[in-house]
Amino acid sequence: MGSAFTPFGALTIAAAAVAAIILLHHLIARPALTAVTRMRLLLGLAVFPFLAAVASTGSGMHRTTEREFCGSCHVMETHLSDLEDPKSLGLAARHARSPIIGPTACYTCHADYSMLGYPLTKLNGMMHVYHYYLGGYRNWSLEQFHAEVRTAKPYPNQNCKQCHSGTLASFTNIKEHASLAEELDQNKVSCASAGCHGVAHPFSKTKEELSK
Repeated sequence: MGSAFTPFGALTIAAAAVAAIILLHHLIARPALTAVTRMRLLLGLAVFPFLAAVASTGSGMHRTTEREFCGSCHVMETHLSDLEDPKSLGLAARHARSPIIGPTACYTCHADYSMLGYPLTKLNGMMHVYHYYLGGYRNWSLEQFHAEVRTAKPYPNQNCKQCHSGTLASFTNIKEHASLAEELDQNKVSCASAGCHGVAHPFSKTKEELSK
């Protein structure tokens, strides 16, 4: 379902429609420039267009959290295909099958969960746009992209702990978790590694990376 059917999308269409009706009425009827007319023009030229602009921005921001958006670049097509493959055993694909985070799996797992996480994540995402259109990714083959591109920094275990508590018995009673507690807290050992829960996107890793 497209972003136009979100609350923000509906509000955008409604505000733009009201502004258009007000302005068309003024152009056709040519009413006298009274206080009421001025108020209508204020609504049609400023208030409702501003509301439409804010709502459309919100609608667009929401759209960027959907996994179909993340997979819309050709270099990410295999990532999206893997997420949608019901037989895939990759860590990301298993999480994407969750009805809670599935539609926004990419954003949910890669977002910065700090107080300013949402805008910071979106600003960081603009670097992807830069690399795609100005950095050459647009002309790369999937093979070259998988071979050369890696995450900018190690995947933080804290992102996993947003959903998977590290304090419940189901976590602490596992001897591997207990023995590596300090390393996990300091991100020296990754939850999303071949030796633990498996890498998120195994098809994009080399044999050496999968064996670590």
